[in-house]
Amino acid sequence: MSQSENLHDKRIVVLMGGLSAERDISLRTGSAVLRALQERGLNAAGLDVGRDLPARLIELGTEVAFIALHGRFGEDGTVQGLLELLRIPYTGSGVLASSVAMNKLVAKQVLLHHGVATPGFAVYRRGDDLDAFVAGQTAYPLVSKPAREGSTIGVSIVRDPQQLRAGLEEALRFDDLVLVEEFIAGAEVTVGVLGDQPLPVIQVVPKGGFYDFQSKYTPGQTEYLLPAPLPADVTSRLQAAAVTACRALGCRGAARVDFIVRDAELFCLEVNTIPGMTETSLLPKAAGAVGISFGDLVLRILADAGLDK
Repeated sequence: MSQSENLHDKRIVVLMGGLSAERDISLRTGSAVLRALQERGLNAAGLDVGRDLPARLIELGTEVAFIALHGRFGEDGTVQGLLELLRIPYTGSGVLASSVAMNKLVAKQVLLHHGVATPGFAVYRRGDDLDAFVAGQTAYPLVSKPAREGSTIGVSIVRDPQQLRAGLEEALRFDDLVLVEEFIAGAEVTVGVLGDQPLPVIQVVPKGGFYDFQSKYTPGQTEYLLPAPLPADVTSRLQAAAVTACRALGCRGAARVDFIVRDAELFCLEVNTIPGMTETSLLPKAAGAVGISFGDLVLRILADAGLDK
């Protein structure tokens, strides 16, 4: 959508909730976005996404969709594909970029091809020989995670073969494909990207030592250092790597790229094509540091709504 188009003339529907394990977080994001749009006087409504989504979009007279969904059936290209079919412009990345970013295995392969380092990894698929896989992992600790979930859902740090088995079982609750990554001890940081503009780097310091679901979404459980206390050259490299990662995957609009920094080495953990917009979310914090209010951030994301070309 052109920046010059008058958003006040559009019927905007905020898609939230949905069918994924991240439903509750999506409802928080969607509610915050809807409130910001309505406070700016825009003609906006919220929609809790279900299997009747096509009919509801038409019923509401949707002209632009603001996607505030997280996880499967929202962040993975499925809803984007439906909106393409209905020719309703939408916020965020398109079908392919959304699908690739959501699949951590495919995203890793793309990032590595473009020179963005990621932690070493192995892949376990449901039905593989579990004993053989566990026996093949000798360098602990490791991180097991579902390949197609977010918000650290199903993620475990494992320190021995017994814990690895338990971690695989936990991840398999959410996905048939599990990544087992090298655990890299270092500073956990994140870089928001608006279009091609990197935002200030934030360091994440969870009080419990692990940035899990509770730490992410419970106020007071995590300290956020903004700007991150890193050398200037490391900060510049992080911002450049974040932009490279987004370009490599074909992202558009707003995104957030997570890294681990170990002794000035950068390792990309994942690219989030629909960053959270809750009261504890990182993208609004980073935008605020450069003078972009929450309401203005929402409008900037909305102004970039479009369809795949």
